[in-house]
Amino acid sequence: MSWSEITLRTPGRMWASLGRHALAWWRSIYLAAVMLVLVASPSSYGHGARTLMARQIYVQTAPVLAGFTALAALLCAVIARIVIVTAQSYGLSRYALDLVVRVMVIELIPLTAALFVAMRCTIPAGVQVVQMRASGQLAAWKARGIDPIRAALVPRAAAGVFAAITLAALSCAVALVTVYLSVYGFSLAGFGIYTRVFGQVFTPSLTLVFVLKTWFFSLTVAIMPMASALYMPLARRRQGGEELGGFARMFAVLLLIEVISLMGNYY
Repeated sequence: MSWSEITLRTPGRMWASLGRHALAWWRSIYLAAVMLVLVASPSSYGHGARTLMARQIYVQTAPVLAGFTALAALLCAVIARIVIVTAQSYGLSRYALDLVVRVMVIELIPLTAALFVAMRCTIPAGVQVVQMRASGQLAAWKARGIDPIRAALVPRAAAGVFAAITLAALSCAVALVTVYLSVYGFSLAGFGIYTRVFGQVFTPSLTLVFVLKTWFFSLTVAIMPMASALYMPLARRRQGGEELGGFARMFAVLLLIEVISLMGNYY
């Protein structure tokens, strides 16, 4: 292929790539809106739908609780020790507790819980949806008048949101206990100081940002893998490019949410 042919084909390939990315983002946004409407609709909670959703919530949440609790406790203990020792070495011991609470509970815990749920729960659930498409199960449901999004995607996405919020809340409690033990040990002498620092850190505005960030993190890791699974071309399934593109979009949204939350907290 000559240089002139490459030059002529490059703009076309760039426009085609931009078009695919724009279409993928639009499909993710559209599916998110559809699924939020279906979740808010009472018709999505019939007897069979409630049973399926309860099963998905249990499958995606219960098996990972113990492992994530242990991981969160270990992570909190290590980071708390590093921050405390570093602050003491610079003569900033009075700021150590405030810094640990801010770093662990506000910044790291929601993101860690969201990524853990994505890797262990929602991405495997998306793989299940792809397998259902490949086997023709979704098409068979649609032919029988059953909405595939309502039957297959909504329960898995709702379970992903529940798992992310549950793990974030659990890990926050674990982090608070671990940080206290790292600073004061098994003594109640520092309980008053610790609760006062906690109250000073969690102002109403910061608490609102924390809740919204956790909520949007959970929506992102629950919906983005479902969108990739539903709209991924099956002919390109083995190449892996579509899966990587879906992961990249999910991480980009998580990063954007984190940046916006940092701006809301510190600017």
